[in-house]
Amino acid sequence: MGKLLRGLAAEGQLRVIAAETTDVVEEARRRHDLSPTATAALGRGLTAAALLAFLLVKNPRERVTLIIDGDGPLGGIVAEAGVDGKVRGYVRNPQAEAEPREDGKLNVGALVGKGELRVLRVLADGEQFDSSVPLVSGEIAEDVAYYLWQSEQIPSAVLLGVLVEPGGQVKAAGGLVVQVLPGASEEALKRLEENIAKAPGITTLLAEKGLQGAAEVILDGLDLQWTDLKALGYEEGAIPLEFKCRCSREKALETLSFFTPEEREKLIEENGGAEITCHWCGEVYRFTPEEVRSLSTGEVRCPVCGELWYKKRADGVEMVYPEAVCKCGTPVTPPPEEPSA
Repeated sequence: MGKLLRGLAAEGQLRVIAAETTDVVEEARRRHDLSPTATAALGRGLTAAALLAFLLVKNPRERVTLIIDGDGPLGGIVAEAGVDGKVRGYVRNPQAEAEPREDGKLNVGALVGKGELRVLRVLADGEQFDSSVPLVSGEIAEDVAYYLWQSEQIPSAVLLGVLVEPGGQVKAAGGLVVQVLPGASEEALKRLEENIAKAPGITTLLAEKGLQGAAEVILDGLDLQWTDLKALGYEEGAIPLEFKCRCSREKALETLSFFTPEEREKLIEENGGAEITCHWCGEVYRFTPEEVRSLSTGEVRCPVCGELWYKKRADGVEMVYPEAVCKCGTPVTPPPEEPSA
């Protein structure tokens, strides 16, 4: 279980959000069978998403998705988080690898390449806000800091780190955001910059001093004061973080609704059923022929092309074709009304 802490420094001039994500990143590595550098890349992305959620989100039902589209061999990173502490994510090419940097460290920038960083915010009412900036380095921390400044007008220092052991396991992971609040003094900013410049690196600090110790080195001389999270209902004094997907067997089965009955029968003939893998977490769901065929119940499809027009899911949500005319040109017929009780 990871954890997140919040605090203020320099007499309220700096806002601090810090996350320890070792278990979160190790779970992602195990589920996706990641290479060492892919582990570091996704780990930084997951940590960044968690930090962004607590920096940008106002409602417990809102989510933040960090999308990094680069032209490097990794293919891209997608990480999602909310203030419930649940984080999930994946990379497009989990076994991609890059030569180490000259200093011997994992070369996340080369693995990611050049491209774009996007942040998608989904509000409680379903409304979405999408903003993007060019990647600065592909190392993720600098890119997130650039995004916060350019898109959110939040000047911040962002530090992210993942330490991968020779066997591939995650030894330490985490990061912090130090947000510069309006009216911050030049003296406080100078001290922060000096601390970051002389620090050995966030990865080393996390491994040697832990999350609070690392934050205290970065905020040395700035009177860092942690928020009393026990007073806010967190019994352990920290907000728990975990790798947790929202997929389920029911949701996985429903994805087969977008296959025509003929395509589903072909799956049964070739595979003896169907298998769905969640790209977010790698969970595999297997379904019997009877379960696959049960999807035909209650479906309304186009008689010409087989496009799905209407289906009521097991959870009561209705899937309705959004246009009045099907993609093949056939007028869409509304589903029959259910008899009233």
